[in-house]
Order: sequence, then structure tokens, then C-alpha cells
Amino acid sequence: MNNKWLVPIVAPAVALVFAFAVAALALLLVDVNPLDAYQSMWEFGTTTESLISTVTRALPLYVSALAVAVGFKMGLFNIGVEGQYLIAAPIAAWVGGVVDLPAPLHIGLVLVTAITVGAIWGWIPGELKVRRGVHEVISTIMLNFIAIGLGAYLLINFLQEESDSLTVATPLIGDSGRLPSLNPVLEFFGIEPRAGFELGSFLFIAIILGVIFHLLVTRSRFGFDLRASGVNAPAARASGVDPNKMIVRTMVISGAIAGLVGMERVLGFFHQYTSDFPRLLGFNGIAVALLGRNHPVGMAFGALLFGFMDRSALILDLEGVPREIVTIIQGIVVLAVVIAYEVIARILQRRAVKAAAAATGELAEAT
Repeated sequence: MNNKWLVPIVAPAVALVFAFAVAALALLLVDVNPLDAYQSMWEFGTTTESLISTVTRALPLYVSALAVAVGFKMGLFNIGVEGQYLIAAPIAAWVGGVVDLPAPLHIGLVLVTAITVGAIWGWIPGELKVRRGVHEVISTIMLNFIAIGLGAYLLINFLQEESDSLTVATPLIGDSGRLPSLNPVLEFFGIEPRAGFELGSFLFIAIILGVIFHLLVTRSRFGFDLRASGVNAPAARASGVDPNKMIVRTMVISGAIAGLVGMERVLGFFHQYTSDFPRLLGFNGIAVALLGRNHPVGMAFGALLFGFMDRSALILDLEGVPREIVTIIQGIVVLAVVIAYEVIARILQRRAVKAAAAATGELAEAT
């Protein structure tokens, strides 16, 4: 196998096998047959409805991973995706609920609002790092708490719609601000999911984001400066790259993408922001980014894997099997894949050194 594909293919495969093996031991400790549990997860997770749910669960994880990966490319660890989308979602949902515009403009306004709020929240740790030397890990962690508290304050005091419901929520977004379902497309191909399972068109937005990420990182001057700064900051500075500007710009872009993490739920499912809005999507996105090696295709597979495990875990509850086993698998996969990447990379490096030494020896003998 070509070394170019050895690391991204073999490392995740080894990590998955190891993770499922460890999870099997955990199942045996609670007197559960691992093969039966895995078979139940597979059969339940591969139904039409479960596959739709898998994709739906994977979309916010994928967007979150893209936001994290932008920072990773420059050696920045943006742990603030969680706070960035949790502050962007309620404000964007409120804007969508109080305006009445034609469909494209309505949806676009909500998306732009989410991007703007996320970018502002990402700009803060960038400025703190550049001007005060505050490490982005510390500042983004603290900003997560601030975002959660500020978002709750804004929701309760300014953004909520007064109603008799016990759930605190923003006003409902009108039909013109809702992303259409792709179920008619599925039905055209003879796939008819049960009522309540809809494949959202946010899928196209996620794909477009992945393409933009790839072009930005690998096909633009900014992407070259970004990767150069991450690999060798002094050399990048010597070539004319301003590291401070790159830090701020990278954090702003990361925050802008993070602002879209909650939009699949806002525009395609809830059509509002509620007090029980999904959490931990930002932190899980870090795991997906690590699993996918910061590559848009790799992260897509990683997000689908996490989405599949989350969905298939539902059957474990019904069969009396601790669904926490899926959390164990996810955690071990991330840990194992990082180790596997490093081990395989070192093996390839040693092979390259030996090959170079052998070639040098042959050249010396020839001369």
C-alpha cells in the first residue's frame, strides 16, 4: 500500500478494532455477550430510519470538527467551539423568529447572524493571545462558561417568547426560514422512511463547508500561510507572514464556522432555540477532528461513525445493556487513533531513513 494512504487508512482501522475489543471486555464484565450486542447495534443502526438519524447526528459534529481543524492547521487548539455555537444559536434563532423575509433571504439572515456571532466570540481569544499572551486553551475554556451563562441570560430576559409552555424558547421561525426536507428526494428513489424521520437539507451546507475548508486550506495563499505558520512559525515570519494577524484571522474563521454548528437543529428540526438545546457538540467535534486527521473527508467519516454509534446505542437500553459502552468505544477510538497515527508515522519515518541511508551507501560505492 502506498505510504500516502497507509496512515489515514490503517491507523483508524487499527484503532477501531482495538476500541471494540476493549469494549467487548467491558461487556463481558457485565455478563453481556459482545457479539450479540454488536449484532443488535448493527441491525438497528442500518435501518432506513437509523441511517437518516445517523446523518442528522453527524452533521453538527462535522461542522464542529471543521471549526476545530482550522485552528489545528496552525497549531491553535480552539476548545471554545462549544461556547461559540451556544452563544450564536440563540441569537440567530431569535433573529429568525422575529423577521419575515422571503425564504432564501430569511435562511441566509439566520446563517449570517450565526456566523457573525461565532466569529466575534472566536475573535476574543485571538486578540487575548496576541495582545496579552493568554493561551487560547485557557481563554476558550473560560469563554465557554461565559457563553453558556450569557446565552441563558439573554434567552430568559430578552430572547424568549412568552407562552404557557414550561420550556423557555425563542419565537418559532416561520416557514420561509426553515430548511426543506430531502425526504421527497429519498421517496423519488423508492426510499420511504417512517413519519418523524427527515433528512435535512443542511446536508448540502455541510458539504459546501467541507469544500470551502479544503480550498481555503490547500488552494489559497491564506491556507499556505496558515499551514506554514503551524509547521514552522519562525520560517513563516521570515517569509513575510505576520503571525499575530494569522492567529486572529484563524480564530475568527474557526469561530465563524463554529457558529453554524447549531444551525441544523435551529433551521431543520426545532425551528427555535430552547433551554434544552443539544450540548457537547463542540467537544465531540474535537474528537472527530482528531479521528479524521483534520481532512474534510476523514472528518466526514469520523462524524458518521460517531453518529452511527450514538443512534445504534439506543437499542442497548431496550435490551438491558449499558449504553455507556458506546461512550467507552468513542473515547478509546480517539485515544487509540492518536497513538496509532504516531506509531505508524514513526515506522514510516524509520523506513525512509533506512532507505535514504541505503541509497547514500549505494551512491558512495558507485563513485
